[in-house]
Amino acid sequence: MQRKDSSAKETSPKVDRRKFLKGVAVAGAAGAVTPQAADAASTAGAATARIPSALPPTAQTIAAETGTPQKDLNRIGGVAGSDFMVDVIRTLDIKYLPSNCASSFRGLHESLINYGNNKMPEFLTVTHEEIGVAMGHGYFKITGKPMMTLCHGTVGLQHASMAIYNAWCDRVPVVVVGGNDLDASIRPPGVPTVHSAQDINALVRDFTKWDDTPVSLQHFAQSFVRAYKIAMTPPYGPVMISLDAGLQQAPVGHSNGEKLYIPKYTPTSPPAGEMGAVKEAAKLLAEAGNPVIATSRGARTENGVRLLVQLAELLQARVIDTGERMNFPKTHHLSAGPPAVANADVILGMEMNDFWALVNQWVDNGAHGHGFNQQRMKPGTKLISINSVDLNTKANYQDFQRFQAVDVAMAADAEATLPVLIEEVKRAISNDKKSAIEKRGEAAKKAHADAQVRARQAAAIAWDAQPISTARLCAEIWAQIKDLDWSLVAQSGNVSGWQHRLWKMEKHYHWLGQSGGYGLGYGAGAAVGAALANRDLGRFSVAIQGDGDLMYVPGALWTAAKHKIPLLTVMHNNRGYHQELMHVQRLSSFRNRVASLGGDIGPIGTSIMNPDIDYAKLAQSMGWWAKGAIKDPADLGPALKEAVAVVKSGQPALLDVWTQPR
Repeated sequence: MQRKDSSAKETSPKVDRRKFLKGVAVAGAAGAVTPQAADAASTAGAATARIPSALPPTAQTIAAETGTPQKDLNRIGGVAGSDFMVDVIRTLDIKYLPSNCASSFRGLHESLINYGNNKMPEFLTVTHEEIGVAMGHGYFKITGKPMMTLCHGTVGLQHASMAIYNAWCDRVPVVVVGGNDLDASIRPPGVPTVHSAQDINALVRDFTKWDDTPVSLQHFAQSFVRAYKIAMTPPYGPVMISLDAGLQQAPVGHSNGEKLYIPKYTPTSPPAGEMGAVKEAAKLLAEAGNPVIATSRGARTENGVRLLVQLAELLQARVIDTGERMNFPKTHHLSAGPPAVANADVILGMEMNDFWALVNQWVDNGAHGHGFNQQRMKPGTKLISINSVDLNTKANYQDFQRFQAVDVAMAADAEATLPVLIEEVKRAISNDKKSAIEKRGEAAKKAHADAQVRARQAAAIAWDAQPISTARLCAEIWAQIKDLDWSLVAQSGNVSGWQHRLWKMEKHYHWLGQSGGYGLGYGAGAAVGAALANRDLGRFSVAIQGDGDLMYVPGALWTAAKHKIPLLTVMHNNRGYHQELMHVQRLSSFRNRVASLGGDIGPIGTSIMNPDIDYAKLAQSMGWWAKGAIKDPADLGPALKEAVAVVKSGQPALLDVWTQPR
C-alpha cells in the first residue's frame, strides 16, 4: 500500500511503536484470563515481567521461565542500511524533509523517525508530492539551503514532476529521492510492482541537473553528497536519486572488504567571468552614454543586492529588475522599467531569464502560432551577458527562451563576477566621464520620483470598486505589514505588479519571485515552505494567493496548520482563469466571431463560479483562522488588521477577497 488511511487520527497519549509491539503478546494472553486473575496480576505490579512479543518464541519462553528481561533481537540481523543513509543525510545540515508517506521508502522513513529521532531532518507531512517539492522551492529562496523530499516510485514522482520543473526553470536546488523496488525477483507483486520502474529518474531527467541510482550503501553515500554538491553549484537546480527499497531494508555489510564512510562535502566556488571578458565589459560600460543593467536572478543573496547597487551607483545606470528575484531595491532612484531599454547604448544582462524579450517585443496578431517582432533597442546598442545558465542548458524543454546574439558573453555566475567587474569599472571610468555620470543620476532621480507619483495616481482609480481592485488589495496589505519585518513569500495571482509599485521592496527576502515554470500549483506550497523558514528567522510571511492556483494543491493549507507555520494568505479571488479567458476573447475578436450562444463566451471553460468556492471554509476545515468572502473594500483593512494579529500569534490565517480580474 502506498498511503496510510487519511482519515486516521492521532491518539493521545502517544505510544512508542516498539514498546507497543512488545506488549502485543501479553495483551493476547490477557484475552484468555478472567477479570479476577487480571486484577491479581495487576496487584503484583512490577514483580511480573512483561514478555517482549517481538522476540522469537524460544526467547519468550526463556524470559517467562527465568524472569530475566531480554534485549530486543533485531530480526534483520544487523544495522539497517537506511540508518547509515540517515547518517549521510545529517552531514549536509538538511533541516526539514516534507514528504507524503509511501511504502517504497518505508525503510528510510522508519530510520528517520526512530534512529534519527526525527531531527535534522524533521519529517513534515504533506498531502501531495507537488507540495513537498514546492515547499523546498520556497524554503531555499529564504535560507539559501536546500530541502530534501521523498517521492513514491512512478506515481509519486509523476505527481512531483510539475514542481520539479518549476524548480529547474527557477534555478532552485531541491534534493528529490524516489523510492523504487528494483529487484523483480524479490519485490512484492501487485501495487509495488506497478509503482516500480527500471529507471524512474527518466521521468524527470530532462529537467534535473543530475541523477543516479545507487546499488550499494557506499554508492549511496557518494551519490547523495555528489547530488547535494551539484545542486548547490550555480546555476542551481534540482537533483534526483532513485533509492532501492531492498537497499534501505537490508543490514549494513561490507563492500569489497572496505568499511563504509561518508565523503566530506566541500562547496564548489561559483564560476566567475573570465578576466579578458570582464575588462572588455567594464570598458563598454564606463564609456557608455546611457548604460542600462537588466537582471532576472543576478542576486543570489543579500550581498548580491548590495553589489548590484554598488555597480549601478558607480555608473548611475538604470536597473531593470525583471522580477524573478528581488535583485534591486524598488525604492532606489535607479530602479526602472523595460522602457529604459529604448535609449540605452550598452545593456548589461545579468542572469537574464529572457534577454531576447528584453530587447525585442513580440506582438500577438492572432495568427496560428505566430506574431510579429518589434525591436525595442536602438541600432548599434552593445549587449553584454553574464549568465551561468549557459553552463547547463538542455535541449528538450524550452526554458532557455529565444536565442539573443550579444557582443560580450560570459558563461559565469553574475554575483560571483560582480566584485571584479566593479573594480574594473572603477579603473575604466575616466575623469572627464564623471560629470556625465552625475548628470545621469540626477535625471534618474527625477524620472523615478515622477514614476512613483504616477503609480499612486493610477492606484487611486476605482479605489471603491466592487469587486475590489488589485491596486487597493496590495495597498491595504502594505498598510498592515509595512512596520513589520515582512516577506512576500508568493504571489500566484496576477495583480498587475502593484506590490512592486506600492511596497518598499529593499531586502532580498522581500520578494521571492514566482514559480519559474509558470505552472499552477506552486503558490501555496512554496508559500508554506518559505513561511517555515521565516518562522525560524522571526519574520512575518504574507502570500497573495490566486484562486485557481490554490485549487491544484489545497492540502498545503493542512501542512501549515499541522506544523504550526504562521502565514498570512490573502486570496486574489477573481473566480476564474483570467489569462485564458482573455485568450479566448482575443481570438474571438481576431476571427470576427459572432457568439452563437449569445453574450460573452469567454467565461465558458475559464470561470470558477456557480458554485463559488468558499475559501474561508476550506481553510477553516484544515485548521486555519479564516474570514470572507470580503467583497466591500471598506471591510478589507479591518479584516487584514485582524488577520495580521492572528499570524503574529503563531497561527496561519486566510482572507478570501473577491477581486477584479487583475
